[in-house]
Amino acid sequence: MTFVKHYLLFIHSNLKKLQRKWRSLPLLLLFPVILVVLIAVIAIAIFLPDENEPIRVGLVDLDKSQETKTVINLIEESSQLGSFIKMEALTESEAKDRINGQLSAYISFPEGFTESLYSGDSITLAITGNPGKRTESHLVKELLDSIARHIRTSQANILTVNYYSKQLSIDSDTRQDMVLQQFNNFLVYTAGKDKIVDEEKISNNATSSPVHYYSLAGWFMILTIWLLAFYSFFTNDEQMRLQRRMRLYGVTLLQQLIAKITTSFILAAVFAGTFLYLCVSLMTIPLYSEDFVRIALITGLYSLIYLSVLAILETIFTGQKIRLLMQSLLTLIVLAASGAIIPTLYFPLYIQNLLPYFFASEGYRWLQEILLNGRLYADYIPLTIMLAAAALVLIGTSVWKERVLR
Repeated sequence: MTFVKHYLLFIHSNLKKLQRKWRSLPLLLLFPVILVVLIAVIAIAIFLPDENEPIRVGLVDLDKSQETKTVINLIEESSQLGSFIKMEALTESEAKDRINGQLSAYISFPEGFTESLYSGDSITLAITGNPGKRTESHLVKELLDSIARHIRTSQANILTVNYYSKQLSIDSDTRQDMVLQQFNNFLVYTAGKDKIVDEEKISNNATSSPVHYYSLAGWFMILTIWLLAFYSFFTNDEQMRLQRRMRLYGVTLLQQLIAKITTSFILAAVFAGTFLYLCVSLMTIPLYSEDFVRIALITGLYSLIYLSVLAILETIFTGQKIRLLMQSLLTLIVLAASGAIIPTLYFPLYIQNLLPYFFASEGYRWLQEILLNGRLYADYIPLTIMLAAAALVLIGTSVWKERVLR
């Protein structure tokens, strides 16, 4: 009962402090908005591409046989390569002239390709990449491996047909025509039974719907900065002296921290919720009441975890300057890792694999799923577990701090 009494007393004290300094409230609210708008404009200019250029690949036939012409025509005209790859037949001289310009790479069918195909020898296709387009060249290398697998499948069937046809009393020309026909049939079959390139659509909201994405990112950054601003606003510069006095009246450090977290959370929730409603109305995103409940739960869990970490840092670092420095660094890490400034799609894979264990990226991901992708559910368990862990760490550090100050 005493805990609740002290808790409510500190909430009332924080609100009184806000009432006394209400003139600084507009600046406290507007500064993050102006800062985030500038960041969003810079981010859109950097990460929004002007157009999506396809990868251009050349096909060079050095064997000049009927079989290689069939293979090249099939690959060139195939629609299974996707719209992001354009392949065209070229001469060797044309390919060399264009490799440092339009082409990302070109694939060469070497001399003796048909002979090796029918004799069962290993077939090697050469690839020449563009030094200025290394990423596209690696993608073409993967494409070449897929093409080679299809050719090997056809080769195995052709060798079987060719072997048994030699046992029959037919002339060489007839047998050659039959083998060529089987080659065409098996090649078309193996190329058509599944995709040469497996396509997986990766949605990048930063480029597909940049206005919506960066509006959400801006709101998320403003919310985070407001949480930090309100928390710092209610932090007394003479916290150590105040704590010593409060201990004489049976007031614990944990009660003061929880009251500060609650006051900051309520104020930021009111302003952020109003701002989000205005943004959603301007962007004309269709949302239902259940969606707003999901957004409120995800945002609430994220905010409480963030405020708890701020309180943990305040408990550990008692100096005002070092405390503000560590809390500011935490805020930068939170905003950077969440994907609000730079989309997580551009992060290295080893970092992307760790992001689901970080509360900022997990919260922002579910906000994207609900607001931008129309997801009808959200997974609250990871954030709930993180909040429980943060609360336990906060309780432990505050109890440890109380014993140190005695």
